[in-house]
Amino acid sequence: MSGREQILGDLRAALTQSNDGARRAAVSQRLAAKARHVIPVRGKDAGAAATDRFQAEAERVSATVARVKSLDDLPGAVADYLAAQNLPASVRMTPDPRLQAAPWDKTTISISEGPAQGEDTAGVSHAFGAVAETGSLVFTSGPESPTTVNYLPPVHIAVLRASDISGAFEDIWSRLRAERQGAEGGDRFMPRTVNWITGPSRTADIELVLFLGIHGPKNLHIVIIDDGENGG
Repeated sequence: MSGREQILGDLRAALTQSNDGARRAAVSQRLAAKARHVIPVRGKDAGAAATDRFQAEAERVSATVARVKSLDDLPGAVADYLAAQNLPASVRMTPDPRLQAAPWDKTTISISEGPAQGEDTAGVSHAFGAVAETGSLVFTSGPESPTTVNYLPPVHIAVLRASDISGAFEDIWSRLRAERQGAEGGDRFMPRTVNWITGPSRTADIELVLFLGIHGPKNLHIVIIDDGENGG
């Protein structure tokens, strides 16, 4: 037996003998027992206070924010933003059931679903959550949330439920782990990527002069749906 065959054989044997359930239980126990880091006061907001702080922080880093009362108001808010920016009434949208449930037929917006293409001018995606402390949006990747929609079009329109806004970074990770552990099938695994977006793309590499839209969208517009106790 060659060295290569020996190594591959050992790997197969280890995979066959692994106790996945016990390993998962050990990891869950370690995460549950780990003491949380100190959370600054600005990260302890909850409810409407968290939503207000998120909006203030997002606007501070050059994002724009609109707030609507329900999902039914979302298409109109997107149409208004496109018109105000003199943009075509067409968007690339992630095939997210939460977005698909909105009454887009009440507008004249042309919608294409799936991964973004080079000719797209605006992308619409639904955030997993947000952090009030820094005004950051959180997106998870998957079949219903292709990452390219967040980065390729020059305009990114992010939809966020107020009830999904957390005070601090740690709260987002705790929620993500809890939701994935309680899911079934492939959804019980952590997503391949978790993207954190704070404001439009920017760089100041050249003589410390700030430019927007160099490595991604130049405009980030956030539509907050004021649902639940976090609503205004």
